[in-house]
Amino acid sequence: MSPESHGRFFEDFEAGEVIQHALGRTVTQTDNIWFTLLTNNPNPIHFDSEYAKKTEFKQPLVNSCFTLALIMGLSVEDISRNAVNLGWEGVELPAPVFEGETLYAQTEVLEKRESKSRPHMGIVRVRTTGYKHDGTVVIRFQRAVMVYKKAYAPALAPPKPKG
Repeated sequence: MSPESHGRFFEDFEAGEVIQHALGRTVTQTDNIWFTLLTNNPNPIHFDSEYAKKTEFKQPLVNSCFTLALIMGLSVEDISRNAVNLGWEGVELPAPVFEGETLYAQTEVLEKRESKSRPHMGIVRVRTTGYKHDGTVVIRFQRAVMVYKKAYAPALAPPKPKG
């Protein structure tokens, strides 16, 4: 990221706006196995290729929690770099993700409002969609984030080395 890249602040969001996130990400076998084991998920559909061959999918499925985390991560620069997550809702998984597929994301801003309890922040609700390189939607979810206003954002510059 360049020093000028600071993400969006509350003032930068407009209801109805659709944001196409710049980066895509190819999911690897290592990603899937690592995430599955890290989260103690014992379902062999994610890490046992011989088991997976016996299912309707014929290959390992990417862990759906990894898909959620990845698609949300692809949206951070544009949505929540200067925010705190308040929650997710309505998570849908309309199509499977397989190892080796590349995923992309876009987000629609549903609404924004001033925070009643924190006047230095506002609340933005969004719907994010994750999809494969061919456009197949693999996940949809909504989330609410509490976003800093520009004048109140924490310092963005990293500390400088001494000496």
